[in-house]
Amino acid sequence: MSTALSNALAGLSANAQAINIVSANMSNINTTGYKNQTVSFEDLMSQSLNGGNSAAQAGGNTVAISSRHFTQESVQTTGQAYDAAVQGNGFFVLQSPAGQQVYSRAGTFSVDSSGNLIAPGGQNVQGWNANAGVLDTSAALSNITLPVNGIQAPKATSTFSVSANLNASAAVGSSDGTFSTPIQIVDAQGGQHVLTITYTETSPDNWGYQVTIPSSDLTSGTGSTTTLSSGTLTFNSSGQLTTPAASAKPIAIQISGLANGAADTTVNWNLYDAKGNALLTSFNQPSSNLSSQQNGTLASQVTDISIGTNGAVHANYSDGTSVTVAQLALASVLNPGTMQDLGNNIYGATAATATPTVGMPGTGARGQIVGGALESSTVDIATEMTHLLTYERGYQADSKVITTEDEILQATIALKP
Repeated sequence: MSTALSNALAGLSANAQAINIVSANMSNINTTGYKNQTVSFEDLMSQSLNGGNSAAQAGGNTVAISSRHFTQESVQTTGQAYDAAVQGNGFFVLQSPAGQQVYSRAGTFSVDSSGNLIAPGGQNVQGWNANAGVLDTSAALSNITLPVNGIQAPKATSTFSVSANLNASAAVGSSDGTFSTPIQIVDAQGGQHVLTITYTETSPDNWGYQVTIPSSDLTSGTGSTTTLSSGTLTFNSSGQLTTPAASAKPIAIQISGLANGAADTTVNWNLYDAKGNALLTSFNQPSSNLSSQQNGTLASQVTDISIGTNGAVHANYSDGTSVTVAQLALASVLNPGTMQDLGNNIYGATAATATPTVGMPGTGARGQIVGGALESSTVDIATEMTHLLTYERGYQADSKVITTEDEILQATIALKP
């Protein structure tokens, strides 16, 4: 076969391959997170032996080399709870059904019947799950599992605080000399109880207090209320609480024998905030409750789950609380172009790929994760159409060389007598 014919056939093959790549790009113009391939042509120099010396012949065979470019494309908000997009460098980390760790830029995730967060191809999304409300991102990766049908157990109140002012000008024994603060707490079963703190002025700048609970809430309660704790509060001439002092322990209120069968509990009443500032004052103003806080939560059901800022997965509960239940991981790959295309927007590391480093989004060379959004395809239709016309002309030119060479061969054969 002549060199011209060989070159033309190689050109046909190379341009056909290039057209196939353009076709693949164009068919994925709307594929989430798709990274387009580009084509480059290389000249394979042929050699002929001449007296034992190798001489390169110009015009060698041509082959098409494809490469994938992992450039950032625009991120479009979808509002879908389980959608996520990578903004910057990095890949979502997935685990295939065969246990292989693979990578993707496509964040079109969903949740299966077991609560596993999965990619469209069925791969499990990797990250860290919160354990008892604690998220440890230094632990090993695991399949992200969401409490889609879960109930959040109640949390018994262990501490509470009350911010209030007791009227410094109140007269002992008058109606102004008595004031009360109700505070609702939660027991271990999620039952609610109202404690009442009653302040009674005993002398200027001195107030006694009693913490009571409705007797009906206790198995051994008598009368309308049962006293759980009592003591004295002392204020200085500036209206600041001095006794108990800021250095003293919180007032421990023990509750036992609850009628609903909930476990006995001890609730601590904090009279000072974290900075040591008193929450009770005695100024020359009418007694008033300003605010109250307690750390108990009721049992509640999941109302919705979504991927939020930087890949944190939040579960919202019927009691209005929001809890971080998981965290998506990102992998940074220094030379992503060496990864193997496994199909369905999934890539695997090869021997030439630098070891992917997995960690929290926004750390190291890793980008951010945008929740409720998807990354668009990098395919540009105008560019691909231009390439298509170029490769088509190349294919036509090579086919013309073949037909011309065939005519020459036919003419040469016809010269034989």
